[in-house]
Amino acid sequence: MSEKAMSTDSRLHSMGGFTRKQALGTKGLTLAGMLGALSIVLSMTPIGFIPLPTGINATTMHIPTIMAAILGGPITGTLVGLIFGVSSFLRANNPFFANPIIAILPRLLIGVVSYYSYVGIKVTLIEKFKMNSAKGKSAAIVGASVLGTATNTVGVLSLVYAFGYLPLSVVLTVAATNGIAEMIASGVIVLAVLKSLEKSRLFK
Repeated sequence: MSEKAMSTDSRLHSMGGFTRKQALGTKGLTLAGMLGALSIVLSMTPIGFIPLPTGINATTMHIPTIMAAILGGPITGTLVGLIFGVSSFLRANNPFFANPIIAILPRLLIGVVSYYSYVGIKVTLIEKFKMNSAKGKSAAIVGASVLGTATNTVGVLSLVYAFGYLPLSVVLTVAATNGIAEMIASGVIVLAVLKSLEKSRLFK
């Protein structure tokens, strides 16, 4: 790794997450395995779905990927996203997710978007706007959760439309109902879990 790449890696590590070496080592792979397994469990149980008044279920299956990214960094987040995507593909019960591009590609991006959103928002609020560190971190967690969820929703629905599985009107309706509910749920759940881990000194 070049000196410049090592400097960037160290800078990002100071903002949260593992270094590249840690992410691909025992610590990072253990975290990825645990949260990847949680993602699979959520997909196989009612816990992974939130019933909405519209009669449609909002999913929480992407939440472990967001937590992995914030806790471990973009590599760990991408690994958990891969597990989530492959699980969706292998257990597909509709033609959308039987398509590996739809099932896997958007899920690989959740961790990357979540991590860099978290770091970017935290640095901006705390260093630029001098916000209280605790409040800035909480806002960054919520912001990253919302953007990570949006990445999943927009990515999947865009590809569903592009491949001609659903008309645009249906895609937009699903985005407006499920998408917003999932963003809210993600922000609340991820913030609550990470704040609990912070109190236990498992998250800095």
